[in-house]
Amino acid sequence: MYREQIKVLDCTIRDGGLINNHYFTDEFVRAIYKALSESGIDYMEMGYRCSRELFPPKDFGAWKYCDDDKIREITDGIESNVKLSIMVDAHRVKEQIFAPMDESPIDLIRVASYVKDMDKAIELVNKTHDLGYETTVNIMALSKENEPEIIEALDQLAKSPVDVVYVVDSFGAMYCEPIEYMTKLFKERLPGKEIGVHCHNNQQLAFGNTIEGIIHGANYLDGSLFGIGRGPGNCCLELLIGFLKNPKFKLGPILKAIQDHMLPMREEIEWGYLIPYLITGILNEHPRSAIAIRQTEDKDKYAEFYQNMIDVMD
Repeated sequence: MYREQIKVLDCTIRDGGLINNHYFTDEFVRAIYKALSESGIDYMEMGYRCSRELFPPKDFGAWKYCDDDKIREITDGIESNVKLSIMVDAHRVKEQIFAPMDESPIDLIRVASYVKDMDKAIELVNKTHDLGYETTVNIMALSKENEPEIIEALDQLAKSPVDVVYVVDSFGAMYCEPIEYMTKLFKERLPGKEIGVHCHNNQQLAFGNTIEGIIHGANYLDGSLFGIGRGPGNCCLELLIGFLKNPKFKLGPILKAIQDHMLPMREEIEWGYLIPYLITGILNEHPRSAIAIRQTEDKDKYAEFYQNMIDVMD
């Protein structure tokens, strides 16, 4: 589907960092940046901007913090039109220092927020907007929220300067009908703003649900190389580029990056569709319990895991 307004954001480093505590080598990040630049992707998300006070550096790699100087080490010397993004969690923020946008390699600040933290999210949006950045708010765990509270949050966002608001299926629990409903609701309550979709792949629906969002007017789309991300991962960027008919996107560099970098990483780090993630998706639960069971000798005891989840919910 070709629509000129559609923008594609790659979250390989940011979402992928959730499965290795953001310990990507500079060589890996640079290779991904180069491949995405050659592919014509609109945005690359470099990681999080987190406080070292809350997240000690001894426990995390550089892409948990995304310092401007660190990002420049990666991007310098590579000819590119790809814009750079970082994510900030509204609910886990100490005072963050942002340089003015024209002094930073970053173009876009994405604020991740639950509905209950919307005031904090809007405060961050106001701050970064005033510094010249493009902004989004990614409303997490929508499948767990009550519609009146979602509407209240959207009405708050409608009055803010945020550029894009994302429908986020955090638990991979949503089917095409809720994606359609939420995309239409967001468009109705957010006149003049763009809508995005970020889908997780617990039930192998991330790609299909992203298409559903496109059909109903979402113009900002998230994907990652080979679907890398916490637990089951995200919409596969290669599938998304194959579907979109915009001639500016080139699939070859993406496939080469998967071949050269993602396949070797897949031998060391587990992500993608697995039954425990399916179970948490079906039950509309956070995948943390599935992630935990995959680290044990009982990782393939699916029926037992399912029953334990049911018992806990009861």
